[in-house]
Amino acid sequence: MQIESAIKGITSAAANAAVAAAVAYAEKNGWKINVAVVDRGGNLMAFLRMPGAFIHSIDLAIDKAYTSASFGFPTKAWMGAIGHDDGMKFGFSNQPRLIVFGGGLPITVGDDWIGGIGVSGASEAEDEECARAGLAAIGLA
Repeated sequence: MQIESAIKGITSAAANAAVAAAVAYAEKNGWKINVAVVDRGGNLMAFLRMPGAFIHSIDLAIDKAYTSASFGFPTKAWMGAIGHDDGMKFGFSNQPRLIVFGGGLPITVGDDWIGGIGVSGASEAEDEECARAGLAAIGLA
């Protein structure tokens, strides 16, 4: 019996290029960020921390990437998905590593997602701009 593997995933070269591009974009704008890329399973593939970026934002960047990789949509979309359901708000707020504010984007190829990129250290909108710059650098914007 022959078994073929067709596992899609982000390469280490692409992950490193994405975090480097996100940092370059932040530098150009005077922001200090942390940026992470994870694979579809939430495993850290690449990470960069700019000098002077908030220490606490290290985990936030990784968790934003993890959240987007876990669900396949941007972290800022969580509040819209939860709506006015207080039970869901309380339930999700107790989940470790789940981030419900902007800065995390899925890494998608076609209709599937293969990972996530997360940025933390600037405003939500600026974090997302940096994440998009990272995706653009690897041809996935």
